[in-house]
This record gives sequence, structure tokens and C-alpha cells, in this order.
Amino acid sequence: MPIAMPEAGTPHAGPGGRFEQVVMPHLDAAYNLARWLVRNTHDAEDVVQESYLRAFRFFHGFQGGDARPWLLKIVRNTSYSFLEKNRPAALAEEFDERVHAQDAPALNAETAMVRNVESRMLREALEELPVGFREVLVLRELEGLSYKEIAELVGIPIGTVMSSLARGRERLREALLRARAKEGTRGL
Repeated sequence: MPIAMPEAGTPHAGPGGRFEQVVMPHLDAAYNLARWLVRNTHDAEDVVQESYLRAFRFFHGFQGGDARPWLLKIVRNTSYSFLEKNRPAALAEEFDERVHAQDAPALNAETAMVRNVESRMLREALEELPVGFREVLVLRELEGLSYKEIAELVGIPIGTVMSSLARGRERLREALLRARAKEGTRGL
């Protein structure tokens, strides 16, 4: 997904070096979060591009340190702004997303089928979660952010992050159990 940056290739000074060196390495994480929040590949690409433009515009205010949480907060805010403008009802309901899975090469057809079914069940179970639970789970489990980073990014206390993760994990576990029971009645 190419990102068109203003004055591409021009050094943009700021704490920790040029914008490209500090922020561009987090493009995959930015896309991943946007994809989970807006539920659409094309919209996620637009959100990420707008987020990178905002990050570039306000890079002078970056205080140094790890740019990833700083950038993901911009992506989160841009995603919610996009949803408020384009799909206001989506913020009040649970999302139904499709995510691109990257399955590892399978040893045989049976292993590939089982991995495919398990991956689909996990994606579907994660998609069933309300956006608040899904958001903290994606940030913690897929993006590897600390509780403190999530709290700062989302703007909630660490205790709320911890309880949201616990409740989100429990709901995810329940959804997976339902999916396994459903698959068991159909047979893998």
C-alpha cells in the first residue's frame, strides 16, 4: 500500500531523526489497526494515508521515544473520525469484519484444512466482539503494546485496559467454544 507523502524524500527533522526513519516502519501496524476498526480494506488504506499525512504534519510535536504508540493513536483517532463521518451507526453496533489471514505453508492437505478452519473461527470470533474489546485485544495481542501504551493511546485508565482485556478474552473464548461446537456438528 503506497503512501504518498508530501515532499517525498525530503528530510523532515524531528526528535529521533527523519520522519521516514521514525514513522514509516510502523505502516503494517497502522494498517492492521485501521483494518480492524473500519472493517474494509479500501477504507483502511484511506485511513492510514490520512493518518500518515496528519503524522507528517504534526511530526514537529512528536516528543521522541517509540513512535509506534504515537502513530497508532493518530490512526485510532482518524479511524473513529472516519466512522463518525461515513458510518455513524457502526460505532453503536458490533462490527462484522473480514481480515486477511496469512497461513503458514501446510505440511499436508488435512493440516491446511484444519489451520484454515481454525484461522477462520478465530477471525469470526474476534469479529463478534464489540469494538472496545476488539480494539484493546488487537493492540495488546496482535500489536504487542503494553497496558500503559494502550491506556495512553485509547485514553482510559490502565485498570480499564486490564478489565477490558479480561472481558474481551473471556468473550473471545466463549465465541471460540461456540464456533468449535458448531464446527463439530458439521464436522471439519
